[in-house]
Amino acid sequence: MLEAALYLFPVGLSDSAMTEVLPQVNIDLLRQVRHFVVENLRSARRFLKKVDRNIDIDSLTFTELSEHTPASEIPAMLAPLERGEAIGVISEAGCPAVADPGADLVAAAQRRGLKVIPLVGPSSILLSLMASGFNGQSFAFEGYLPIDDSARTKRLKEMQQRILRERQTQIFIETPYRNNRLLAELCQRLPGNMLLCVASDITGPKQSIITRQLSAWAKATYDYNKIPTIFLLFS
Repeated sequence: MLEAALYLFPVGLSDSAMTEVLPQVNIDLLRQVRHFVVENLRSARRFLKKVDRNIDIDSLTFTELSEHTPASEIPAMLAPLERGEAIGVISEAGCPAVADPGADLVAAAQRRGLKVIPLVGPSSILLSLMASGFNGQSFAFEGYLPIDDSARTKRLKEMQQRILRERQTQIFIETPYRNNRLLAELCQRLPGNMLLCVASDITGPKQSIITRQLSAWAKATYDYNKIPTIFLLFS
C-alpha cells in the first residue's frame, strides 16, 4: 500500500525517454498516486502520459499551484494527505520545490508535521554545476536577472563581487529566446577573464556544456536561441 506522504516527483528536462532520466521507483510510485499538485495542468498530464501511457489521467485529481496562486489557498491543497492519501507534486521541469512554487506547499506540509518524500531526478542547477568545473561548495541560484537595464547591471556587479569576495559560483537563467542576447551582454559588461559556463539542452540529444572565458565567448560562434539553457559565472 502506498504510504501517505507528499511525494516530490522530478520531471525531465528534455525530450529524452523518462526511463533514461528517472529511476524505476519514481515511475512505480507515479502509477499509484491519485492526487497531484502541479505547476501546469497540461504539461503535468503530458508528463504522466510520457511516463506510462496506460495511466488513466481522467481518474486523477489535479490542483494547480503556480507563482500566481494566493498563499491562502495552499494549505487546503493538503486535504487528501491529511485524510491519509498520498499527494504527488510535479513541477514544469526539474525538481519540484527548487526554484519552484512547490516549495510553499512543502513548507505548509512541514508546518503540519506531514511526511515529505523527495525523489531522485534531474536538476539543471546541479547537473550544470557538476559539469562546469566551478565551486560546488558555495553557489547561488539567482533565477532570472532583472529586465530593467540599471537593475540588471547592478545585479551583475553584485554577482561579480560575490565571485571575487566569496569564491561563490553564480547560476542564473533567461527566457530561451533571449539566450543569445544575454550571452553577448555578459561579454560586454563583465571582465574578459571571468569564466562562463553555458549548459544547454541538459540530458537532451543536443546537450552542450561549455566553460570558457568571456573573452573567448565573445569570439565564439554559438546559437542557443529557444533552447533551455542555464548560465554559470566564476573566476
